[in-house]
Amino acid sequence: MTLLELLLLLLVAGILGSLGQAVAGYSHGGCLVSIVIGFVGALLGRWLSIQLRLPDLLTFSVGGQPFPVIWSIVGAALFVSVLSLFTRRRVI
Repeated sequence: MTLLELLLLLLVAGILGSLGQAVAGYSHGGCLVSIVIGFVGALLGRWLSIQLRLPDLLTFSVGGQPFPVIWSIVGAALFVSVLSLFTRRRVI
């Protein structure tokens, strides 16, 4: 994987993590948090689709690695929803 492919993967994970946070309605953190949520969402969503035997929707390849877009957003939304259950919102 080249440096350009890695940067593209980080950008896509950040965007999809942000979309997952928007779907869940809970945002905690900035760009790096969105990237982590995007990667965790991709892993969780892909695992969930395999367990439920659902087809891959809108998958593209970056550096020879498949990245499931739809399942990444679904996994990120689920992950953020679970995180929001365990964390309290700060009242300013």
